[in-house]
Amino acid sequence: MSFLKRLFGGNAPPRFDTPVAPDSPAFIIGDLHGCKPQLMTLLAKMDALDPDAPRVFVGDYVDRGEDSAGVLRTLFEIKNDPQVTCLIGNHEDMMLGFLDKPETKGQRWLRYGGLQTLASFGIGGVTNSSEGAALITARDALLDAMGADMHDWLRNLPATWKTGNLTVVHAGADPVTPLALQPDKTFKWGHRDFATTLRTDGTWVAHGHTIVDAANSDGGKIAVDTGAYATGILTAAYVTQGDVTFVQTR
Repeated sequence: MSFLKRLFGGNAPPRFDTPVAPDSPAFIIGDLHGCKPQLMTLLAKMDALDPDAPRVFVGDYVDRGEDSAGVLRTLFEIKNDPQVTCLIGNHEDMMLGFLDKPETKGQRWLRYGGLQTLASFGIGGVTNSSEGAALITARDALLDAMGADMHDWLRNLPATWKTGNLTVVHAGADPVTPLALQPDKTFKWGHRDFATTLRTDGTWVAHGHTIVDAANSDGGKIAVDTGAYATGILTAAYVTQGDVTFVQTR
């Protein structure tokens, strides 16, 4: 008996054989992280390939890259397009935490890219080690620079989007729990078993959050974060009945 048969009690190892089946073609766009030039390039490429397909952004629009303000303003401008859905990522979650409680949540966000986001809005005067009044002043300046409408939009970003047997989230999902029963925190921050355990309900999960060397679709998962802020490569998955292809900025 082979090692795999012994490992799985004489049976073949589990497989995920369900084809992906969205109700209609859709684009799933990876983490932007302040990369406005790549965003504009990818929007044009998607329009050329399929101008009618929905565009679902997986979150992490801010931090790390140079133009978080430009990315947010671009997405805010197109938010009312019925083809466009913007999900919340863990970096938006951290930024909203900073807006709520700058004195206790500020340093963490600044350490993970918030300084770059503030700079893109023309806000300085803080460092990773800033405390107290300096953080409150920066928070107030960010709220003013965003404006109330953008702030409200960010507060109400959804954590999931679904079509057919495909669900899109930011970071991942608990592989053994129905998606409808999972908290938004899991979708924003991920689950320890997501990468190693196959779902058994036939649901495909598309996600960003974890940078991959090459975008891929395997085992019911579609990974689209190719680290645009570091690589210059922003990726969208183009998902159709039974097939996933990828569109990239270069």
